[in-house]
Amino acid sequence: MPARIDLSVGEWNRVSPKYVVVVVVSTLLSGLVLSAATVFLWLVAGWSWAWIPLIVVVVATLIGLFIANRRTRSIGYILREDDLLFRRGIMFQRFVSVPYGRMQLIDITRGPVGRMLGLADLKFVTAAASTGVVVPGLPEPEAAGLRDRLVELAESRRAGL
Repeated sequence: MPARIDLSVGEWNRVSPKYVVVVVVSTLLSGLVLSAATVFLWLVAGWSWAWIPLIVVVVATLIGLFIANRRTRSIGYILREDDLLFRRGIMFQRFVSVPYGRMQLIDITRGPVGRMLGLADLKFVTAAASTGVVVPGLPEPEAAGLRDRLVELAESRRAGL
């Protein structure tokens, strides 16, 4: 039987609770745009069956709003000795380990809603395309401090290569 990964190696850092607002606004905007498209197809284009996708969009939006808080609480990261471990997901959990020596770019981005709330997203780019990690919803000072710390760790780990 394969050994299980021990994920209780320390204290998980969570994203800001204000990030729930970003998730809710994003869910509402997506739901409104998709609802408007299906209403257009139903009323203007004359697709009489377009009410079915409209119901699906409304239900999916309501479910997204219902689980927004839980989705936000499922996001976390931990700085370990040799890597950063990131997790997200409720039903389908994703754990990504990004070794400090493999980090090539650490980028801070801020969307309009996040900027109003003082939040930023920290993006890590490595040589492997599949390890692109984004830690969303960090307070701006924390994101800047974490970026500087990770750049320092990445430079010290690459120096030994």
